[in-house]
Amino acid sequence: MATYKEINGTDITVVSSDPSNPVTGEVWYNTTTQKLKGYQQVLGNAWSTGGNMNTGRFQGGAAGTQTAGLAFGGYNPPTSAATANAEKYDGSTWTEVNNLNTARTSLASNGTQTSALGYGGQTPPGTRIANTESYNGTNWTEVNDLNTARRQFAGAGVDNTSALAFGGETSTAGQVGNTESYNGTNWTEVNDLNSNRNNLAGFGTATAALGVGGDPGTSGNTQFWNGTSWFEVNDLNTARNQAVGAGTTTAGIVFAGYVPPTNSAKTELWDGAVWTETNDLNTARSQASGTGTQTAALAFGGEPPPSGTLTEEWNAGIAVGAWVTGGNMNTGRGGHLAGAGTRTASIAAGGENPPGYQAKTELYNGTSWSEVNDLNVAKANLGSASNGTTTAALVFGGLNTAQPEYNLKTTELWNGYVWTEVNDMNTQRYNPRGAGTSTSALAFTGNQFPTGPAPGLKVLTELWNGTNWTEVNDLNNTREAGYGVGASNTSALAFGGNPNSAKTESWNGTNWTEVNPMNTARYGMGGGGTQTSAVGFGGRNPAVPFTASNITESWNGTNWINVEGMNVGRNGMSGSGTSNTSALAFSGAPNSASTEEWYGDGKLTETFTTS
Repeated sequence: MATYKEINGTDITVVSSDPSNPVTGEVWYNTTTQKLKGYQQVLGNAWSTGGNMNTGRFQGGAAGTQTAGLAFGGYNPPTSAATANAEKYDGSTWTEVNNLNTARTSLASNGTQTSALGYGGQTPPGTRIANTESYNGTNWTEVNDLNTARRQFAGAGVDNTSALAFGGETSTAGQVGNTESYNGTNWTEVNDLNSNRNNLAGFGTATAALGVGGDPGTSGNTQFWNGTSWFEVNDLNTARNQAVGAGTTTAGIVFAGYVPPTNSAKTELWDGAVWTETNDLNTARSQASGTGTQTAALAFGGEPPPSGTLTEEWNAGIAVGAWVTGGNMNTGRGGHLAGAGTRTASIAAGGENPPGYQAKTELYNGTSWSEVNDLNVAKANLGSASNGTTTAALVFGGLNTAQPEYNLKTTELWNGYVWTEVNDMNTQRYNPRGAGTSTSALAFTGNQFPTGPAPGLKVLTELWNGTNWTEVNDLNNTREAGYGVGASNTSALAFGGNPNSAKTESWNGTNWTEVNPMNTARYGMGGGGTQTSAVGFGGRNPAVPFTASNITESWNGTNWINVEGMNVGRNGMSGSGTSNTSALAFSGAPNSASTEEWYGDGKLTETFTTS
């Protein structure tokens, strides 16, 4: 029998303290805590951003794999016309190849990057066609037509010699259930779907296929083709039309689509019997195209703009981030309290625990929270220098209805022991957000109650030099209750906010510049990190009114990427952290005391227990 070391590369060691830099798979016994521990890598599923297409489109055809894909046809919004354009994907970049002979939209397709079929669809001004074209890796060739001209239908098959076409909509009969089988030469009518429908997803082979979702009625219906007949199996969890499917009848995946009145990012996996929801696409879209397998899929194109050029890659069983429950705060609270620090050393101050505003301050040591000296002024909805520490922190602004003007412009400085009032901000406000440190900070956004001298949302930005606040150039977008991160007053990132914003702006020390937005608009969230490596989590998702969200997004300096959600959804919360791989989430409405630690690389120390 193989030894533990032979399997994992290390022995189980006996130590008095946990190793500072363990390797994945390492196990040790800590004699001080008398605990057996190990270092593990969390694996999961995720969508990531791929290379943009050269020609934006929706309702196009697709074939191939994640690293050898093919896109052809579709509707090109900039030209308001059907396109014949074809492109191939190598896992990172799209390259134009020879065009279809007939430009078309709403076609069905199947095959590989070097052996594909495109059939049916629509040509301007709405003519349903039966044309079939075969691709050999270089050129498209017209072959025998379908028996029934149609659009908005689905296809399945392994290459250009074997295919199945089903469902759709014709110019005379409307929605149909017609099914046709292709043998490399001719199309033959076979048994129809059990129900007529269009805008469905399809995948599989000519002898074992699945038809999923569609219209009428935004269906979740799933039907299985066994080579002779269709029969119904378990429905999707989220009914939708205009979705995309890939894989086989025992290991399939469906993603995107339209769930009235919005486009969908939802992804579901099929195991041959039931559908299971998994991680969403980063960009919700409908009328997209896709190909691949259940463990390695490709999504591209779709509506609305700019989805038409966007590509996402799906991978299963890869290293993903993880949220781990930490120690509870001593005083549960919401009201956007201030937060700063790291995953293992953070400070939290203020907030609201109805019916009162809080002055309480707590420090986190990586395991538990401890109460320390209070703020001088109890307040909620305050801002903080996001990259402060447990020995040097800065908070500013806020709200206290017991104060004469409700809106505050006070600033307090923490030295590790007590808070001291220092010079005020120039403009009083609540729900400001901040970045930087106790000696080099930035305050931005916010709101002012009607009792203030200039009520309403703010774009104002102020710079703190360790002594005074100075007004500098404004944000481009008015908002409050988003989040901000950054290392100093010359480098910051602002994201999210109310009203219902996904906007992200980057600060270079002089000006704010709009960059790529978050995938989900929200406000009342927490966050941590820097201008180039950040994470945003929780908040209130306006798509689901008054619902606290667990959505987490990671910023890589260019794009936001959906990652593992928090264990508990919350809004009106706070957070801290140093990067998109290390952060802390705490508090939230209503009166939450819970804490979660973010490990963006998915590498965790686990304590083993025996029973």
